[in-house]
Amino acid sequence: MNAPVQNVLQLANVSRHFGGVPAVDDVSLDVPAGRITGLIGTNGAGKTTLVNLVMGLFHLSSGSVRLDGRDVSLVEAPDLARAGLARTFQNIRLIPNGTVLNNVLLGFQCRRRVGFWAEALALPGARAQEARDREAAMALLDRFEMTHLAQHRGTTLSYGHQRRIEMMRALAMQPRVLLLDEPVAGMNDTEAESLGRIFREVADTGVAVLLIEHNMRFVSATCSYLYVLAAGRMIAQGTPETVLQDPDVVAAYLGAEQ
Repeated sequence: MNAPVQNVLQLANVSRHFGGVPAVDDVSLDVPAGRITGLIGTNGAGKTTLVNLVMGLFHLSSGSVRLDGRDVSLVEAPDLARAGLARTFQNIRLIPNGTVLNNVLLGFQCRRRVGFWAEALALPGARAQEARDREAAMALLDRFEMTHLAQHRGTTLSYGHQRRIEMMRALAMQPRVLLLDEPVAGMNDTEAESLGRIFREVADTGVAVLLIEHNMRFVSATCSYLYVLAAGRMIAQGTPETVLQDPDVVAAYLGAEQ
């Protein structure tokens, strides 16, 4: 028998209104461990608002968000990060003058258990933790084929490389759930395929991955299950093959003329 699916992240009837206007309206979805779940929709459909609700940056108007069965609807963003939620951003956010390595090391900070004074005084425990973080960061750089760029300033690199830095930083947080907000935007098919392979490897370790993306070819090749938002409401869900042939999806997302 197949093992039961563990839904690490669950949204139940989630809504968010701005000035009485619903940006997200009664949305429910599940993100299971070990799989890549897709969320698609046109610009303005409510995808990024939904991510911000999950990450605690906006408060819910109604509904609930659960992480490993625990209601985290009122938990603040820093505590959610420590609980195992990590994300990349639609607009890249790197340390302006930081090296690639320093940007990745930043992701380990939320998991640090060394006290402030131990770090400030460079006590042995703090030095040991720093060495472990650095080793793990270099392993991520190797995984993303960026070891040779470790000491380069992140913001001077190509768009594709900067995207990879953000993803490495998110993975450094050792997330239970990884939210990817348009991770292959602006990339060619070869670059996107390379990242898709990494995402699948991440999911295979048991991480629950939620992918928000416009690239339909990438979504079809990468996701095992899709949800579709339109005007803040969920209009379809299912396998990519089923969803992308749904008449409502074709009309709302791909264009009725196709």
